[in-house]
Amino acid sequence: MLKGIPPLLNGELLRILRDMGHGDELAIVDANYPATSASAVSGRLVRLDAASATDVLAAVLALFPLDEFVSSPAFVMSPGGGRKAPVLAAFQSVLDAAHGTRVKVTALERFKFYDRARQAYAFVATGERRLYGNVIVKKGIVRPGE
Repeated sequence: MLKGIPPLLNGELLRILRDMGHGDELAIVDANYPATSASAVSGRLVRLDAASATDVLAAVLALFPLDEFVSSPAFVMSPGGGRKAPVLAAFQSVLDAAHGTRVKVTALERFKFYDRARQAYAFVATGERRLYGNVIVKKGIVRPGE
């Protein structure tokens, strides 16, 4: 255990978060997501099967700055047809709380989300059972003095 670091974050994930640079994206995906095949491009997959996607997102955002230089630093999977993902409000709440202000979240139809996620720096596979419980966050910068 380490002080100030959420215990949900294991050494493998901490290394990935540290290695990521400004603009790199992290995909936090649900139990139904094809994380192993999708992460084949990056070769970086961390499994946290006992955790929900929102708990993982909150733990990651305790250390991970969101990109402030883009219009939207977060993307969620949408069921399409103008419908919202059942977990969208929970993701929005976690993002806003961690960032200290309203975060613009962009909904992507399932196959567009898959395409974007394939380009992610890394994946975290969770045990999330809520449908469409997938989110991508874009890493920002740590300013001098932070």
